[in-house]
Amino acid sequence: MSARVEGAIGALYPFLDTQPTDVDAVLAAVARSTAEKAAEIVALRESLVAGHGQRLLDCARQCAAAFQAGGTLFAFGNGGSGTDAQDIAQLFLHPPTAARPLPAISLTQDVALITALSNDVGFEVVFARQVAAFGRTGDIAVGLSTSGGSNNVLRAFGEAARRGMLTVGIAGYDGGRMAESDEIDYLFVVPSASVHRVQEAQTTLYHVLWELTQQALAEEF
Repeated sequence: MSARVEGAIGALYPFLDTQPTDVDAVLAAVARSTAEKAAEIVALRESLVAGHGQRLLDCARQCAAAFQAGGTLFAFGNGGSGTDAQDIAQLFLHPPTAARPLPAISLTQDVALITALSNDVGFEVVFARQVAAFGRTGDIAVGLSTSGGSNNVLRAFGEAARRGMLTVGIAGYDGGRMAESDEIDYLFVVPSASVHRVQEAQTTLYHVLWELTQQALAEEF
């Protein structure tokens, strides 16, 4: 292995470096970096209260009304956001407490369907086609995109809006194309340029939305 490659590996992963390493300095740097990241996500989550508090409450009330009327929640996203979509569906359908289970489906789980649509039509329709097949007026569409620009997420919102569904977007950065869309009823943007911090804060957002929805349902309005 060349010295250049070894140097690059050592810079990224000091514990793999073949050169002599100051272990105490490495551990101190790791501790400092961890503390900085923890402080950053705490501050970011706190900022979401001021930025989205009332709108989260309003959105939760509409979600509760949709569930009361027999609606179903459909969640979708790509990559890490796809994992979050699965988490949202599980959270609403099988909550971690004695809270009321609510009908929710993740559109990211059917691998055969997603690969068929991607291969035969195009990846941009993998969520929109499912919304068209399953979605009904009064249902809820929750789409996640770290950049706010995922084309297949935007296409799904368009289909959901045409069907009279409640549309909820969760994005990062400045909201991207999702912030420019008039097909999203509620958009919650995490204002950070870090993918890691965005996705961590998005998790907080949809857990708060779930909790507020449960509270609204308990009011039986």
